[in-house]
Parts: sequence; C-alpha cells; structure tokens
Amino acid sequence: MTVPTITLQHLGGAPELPLLVLGPSLGTSTILWESAAPALAEHYRLLAWDLPGHGRSPAATTSFTVAELADAVVAAVDGASGEPFFYAGVSLGGATGLELLLRHGERVRAAAVVASGAQLGEPQGWRERAEKVRAESTSSIIIPSAERWFAPQSMAAHPDLTGRLLHALQNADDESYALCCEALAAYDVRARLGEVATPVLALWGRLDAVAPEAKALEIAAGAALGEAAVVEGAAHLPPAEQPEATATALIGFFARHTEGARR
Repeated sequence: MTVPTITLQHLGGAPELPLLVLGPSLGTSTILWESAAPALAEHYRLLAWDLPGHGRSPAATTSFTVAELADAVVAAVDGASGEPFFYAGVSLGGATGLELLLRHGERVRAAAVVASGAQLGEPQGWRERAEKVRAESTSSIIIPSAERWFAPQSMAAHPDLTGRLLHALQNADDESYALCCEALAAYDVRARLGEVATPVLALWGRLDAVAPEAKALEIAAGAALGEAAVVEGAAHLPPAEQPEATATALIGFFARHTEGARR
C-alpha cells in the first residue's frame, strides 16, 4: 500500500484567515462544498481536496487505507501551507478526519466529522460495490447513490448542484472508486475513539440512513472532547443539501476552538 496523491482546490477566504480543509464524500468532488463555501470563507481560508480518481485528483492504481488518505491530506496541506488547520469532511472524508486526529492530531485544531462514523457499512457490502463498479462502471450505481445521498426534497430544491454531483460520480475513475470502497471495507476505528484528544464534532443529517444519529453519538461519546449536532432536512450530503445550516454548525463549533488559530 502507498500514500495516494490528492489535489487541493482553493474555495475562498482571505490569506490571513485560519485554514479550514474540506473533505469529500465517496463519489463526489469539491463541488460538494461549493454552496457552503461563501459563508465559511468569511471566517476561514478554504482548501478542499478530491479523493483519488475523483475531481482533479489523479487516479490511483494501488490499494490504500483510510489512514493513508489522512497521510495524503497532510502531505498535500504541507505542500500548500505547513500551518495547523481546522478540518471538516463528509462520509469517507469524515472517516479520513478521524484518522487525521489519530495519526496527526497535533496538526488539527478541531475537526468536524460530517455524515460519517468510526465505522461505516458492512465490509462485504463495500467489496461487492467495488466489484460492481469494476465490472459495470460508476454509472451503474448512480440511482442507488442518489437515493442514499439526498433527502426527498433536496434534488428538487437544488437540481443543478445535485445533478453536478451525480455527474461527478459518473466521471470518477472506476478503479479509484473501487479502491475507496475497499479502504472503507477495512476501516474501523471504534476501539480507538478514546485516543482522540482533539475537539471533534460529529454532525449528522436527520434523514441520513448511511450514517445515522447513532454513528454521530458514538463518536461524541467516545472522544475526549466530542460533541454531536444534527442538520435538519439533510440526508448524506449536508453541505450540498443544507449549506447554510451546515456552515452555521461548523462556524459555531470552530469558533469555540479558534484561540491562536490566526497566523
């Protein structure tokens, strides 16, 4: 296994503001954070990253773990700025956030784990999805992904954004997507939550069947400085479905941990 290469994109925020790194959900790209970015950029300098083979990141050809994704985030941030940073990631990006806190906790001022958990799904289910995508491409999972990702009203409320997110899934590299599935199959840090010393917010969408309330409460209870909050009217992609509420929750949480955050 090797540390994959990921690409960062600047989504706004003045150079003197504290750095906030934004992570994606599986199958999406930095598009996921576009609607929430304007509000966040009033308080933070935003760098968003793409998973291997998604968005602007190069495709992966060898397997990697979620922990190695965390290493890749730190390597990418070091290439752009060596400073400590705030972090918010969705689903696989949230799992990467927990691994960041376990492996590079000294680099992260506070983290929000959005629509995610210390373990997600069933290993066999992830392996089967990887096999399906390798055989039939990501186009074969667009409909079930849309059903998991969005609350019933979200696609009607945000047709352009939700459509672009589904196109990002269709355009993702099949092998890279499959490797991400296999990384999630092996991911489970439930027994290590007590090692997380950095402040962490577990933020879940009220209508999320992938990472429901129990996943958020598990993180909040297990981490030394953990807390949980809900985004109403959202399923698995709160930053796209309810960008204002998501940004408000993140700004409020990070504001309590900003001492010394300005460079």
